[in-house]
Amino acid sequence: MLGETALQSLLLVFEGVGVVAFALSGALAAVRKRLDVVGVVLVAFLTAMAGGTLRDVLLDRSPLFWVEYEHWLWVVMAIGVGSAIVLRARHFEPTARAIQWPDALGLGVFAASGTQIALDLGSSPLIAALMGVTTAITGGILRDVMLNDLPWVVASFQLYAILALGGGLLVWGIGALGASPLVAVASSALAISLTRVLSIAFNWSLPNWRQNDHTGVIDLPER
Repeated sequence: MLGETALQSLLLVFEGVGVVAFALSGALAAVRKRLDVVGVVLVAFLTAMAGGTLRDVLLDRSPLFWVEYEHWLWVVMAIGVGSAIVLRARHFEPTARAIQWPDALGLGVFAASGTQIALDLGSSPLIAALMGVTTAITGGILRDVMLNDLPWVVASFQLYAILALGGGLLVWGIGALGASPLVAVASSALAISLTRVLSIAFNWSLPNWRQNDHTGVIDLPER
C-alpha cells in the first residue's frame, strides 16, 4: 500500500512537471511567433494538456487529469501571461534551443508517466508505451500546427517520438525484471530526458536516407 501511494504521488509530480515544462515550451514558441497574450496562453495550454487529454480519452479514464487537478490550469495561464509580459518587456526573443530544453524534460516525464498510467489500467506493454508516446508528443504537434510550422516531431529526423516509445517500453521492461514501478518510471523518465538533451547538444538524429537527394526534400522552417 505504501509503495502504491508513493507511485501515485510520483505520477502526480511527473504530470505536474510535464505540464509546466510543456507549457513553458509552448509559451516560448508562441512569443517567438509574436502572438498576443491570448494566443500565447492558448498555445501553452494545448502544448501542456493535449497529450494527457487524448491519453485519458483513449483509456476511458475520467475525470480528465486537468479537470481533476484544476490548479494546473491556473499554472498554465500564469506561465503564458508571464512569458508574454516578461519576454516582450525585455525585448527578448526565445531561440529554438531555448524552446527545446523544457520540451526535453516534458518528453521524459510525460512518456514515462503516461506509460505507467496505462499499465496500471491493464494495458499491454505495447499499448501502454504508445499511450506514453501519445502523452508526450501530441501537445508538441498541436503547438507546431497552431504556429503554422511543419511538426518537426515527424519531419525533421530528430530523436523524439522514438525516444518516447523506447522509454515507454523501458518502463515495462524494468518492471518485468522485478523493479518497483516507482523505480521503473523514475529511471525511464531520466533516461528519456537525458538522451533527448544529448541529442540536442550533439545534433544526433535518425538516418536521413534522402540527405543527398535534393529533389522533393521538405524545407523545414528555421527554429
